[in-house]
Amino acid sequence: MDVESLKQSGSRRKGCLDACLVISIVFLFVVVSTVAAGGVLMWKELRSRPAGSLPPFKPETSVKSTADMLAPGYKMQNFAYLEATSSELNNSTMRWTPVEYGASVSVGSAFSFDQAKEMLQPVQGGMYFVYLDLHFTCTGICTEGIVTVSLDDKLTCKVSLPAVVETPVSQKCWTVSWMKENTWLLAHMSVPEQGLKHWKLEIKDSGLGIFLVD
Repeated sequence: MDVESLKQSGSRRKGCLDACLVISIVFLFVVVSTVAAGGVLMWKELRSRPAGSLPPFKPETSVKSTADMLAPGYKMQNFAYLEATSSELNNSTMRWTPVEYGASVSVGSAFSFDQAKEMLQPVQGGMYFVYLDLHFTCTGICTEGIVTVSLDDKLTCKVSLPAVVETPVSQKCWTVSWMKENTWLLAHMSVPEQGLKHWKLEIKDSGLGIFLVD
């Protein structure tokens, strides 16, 4: 028995498995990122239209493809998107609101949102893609520091804000996580002890999104 050949063969198989794993992760990232971006853009487009021109919101079957997601008639039962409602940067629970369009809102029937508690809940267990889209603007002589937004133990997004800035600072963070049914999600913001003077969160561009992957 050629031991050296067996070792080389095992190494090649391990290399192939590693390569397949990397490719799978990259593919998943591309797909879910495209779907998430499409969902947010669609909500913003729908919100900008006159109420009379909007299709009714009718929860139906789950998303079948990215093309379905981007289609005007897509029913968003497995998707939820919340906009930030406070521009202040401080140590606090983040406040959110659904995006309204016509008589409907951007929280599908697969989710429950308690605005009094600022908590979002998927009503069924499954694998979820969760993301934060954060945009900050300096309105004067700003101080530098790091602002952190944590979504319980599911996702932590750290954004470095510089003292000298000419353009808004943006950060997108995402994760794919298994969640049990009726898991409550609460977002908390943390800032340095000295604060972040003259920085504000752009509420119309900043949001929390989630959708069911499987």
